[in-house]
Amino acid sequence: MNLINNIKASYDELVNKVSWPTWSELMNSAVVVLIASVIIALVVALMDISFENLMDFIYGLF
Repeated sequence: MNLINNIKASYDELVNKVSWPTWSELMNSAVVVLIASVIIALVVALMDISFENLMDFIYGLF
């Protein structure tokens, strides 16, 4: 009986108490995540290239 009450309460909360985003809000959030991901990827790539060049310079001294 407790399991059935939990399922009913979960369903009631999902249907009546959760505020779902609209399609435009969802698309705006997706664009923000996409742009942030690209910026972070570019920063990591720049750090990788810089570290590689630094290490090549240091190994070239020896």
